[in-house]
Amino acid sequence: MPVTTIAVSDLPNRVGEALGPGPWHQVTQEQIDMFADATGDHQWIHVDRERAKAGPFGTTIAHGYLTLSLLPTLMPQILSVGRVKMGINYGVNKVRFPAPVPAGSNVRVAAKILSVEPVAGGAFQVVTECTIERDGGDKPVCVAETVSRYYG
Repeated sequence: MPVTTIAVSDLPNRVGEALGPGPWHQVTQEQIDMFADATGDHQWIHVDRERAKAGPFGTTIAHGYLTLSLLPTLMPQILSVGRVKMGINYGVNKVRFPAPVPAGSNVRVAAKILSVEPVAGGAFQVVTECTIERDGGDKPVCVAETVSRYYG
């Protein structure tokens, strides 16, 4: 599915719009190891390949927060806000990790624009429900209600 481009001034008219899904992105063990190093979270389910084989998932899995942190990579593949000076991640209202992401899995995102409100400084605050799914999975691996601000 191609990227949806929305002019910043048109954002209020796009509430309820579904976006994506985007292309698949592979989550590698190398990414998982680097995330563990960056965060100090070296729990065996993420980094100990041998021990993880006998664990509950049969292999290592990505950190939930690694999965969440893929949104800045995945979202531009389905949404581009045009005529914008700057966009920022303002926060997250709610995050859930319903299913694990085994190392080597392919994931992609689909989203829905839930609300758009003007805020001070000529910006729009956009709340988007982002759903990351795993190829072959029966449940989403991450559902996050993100809050972004786009300055026009």
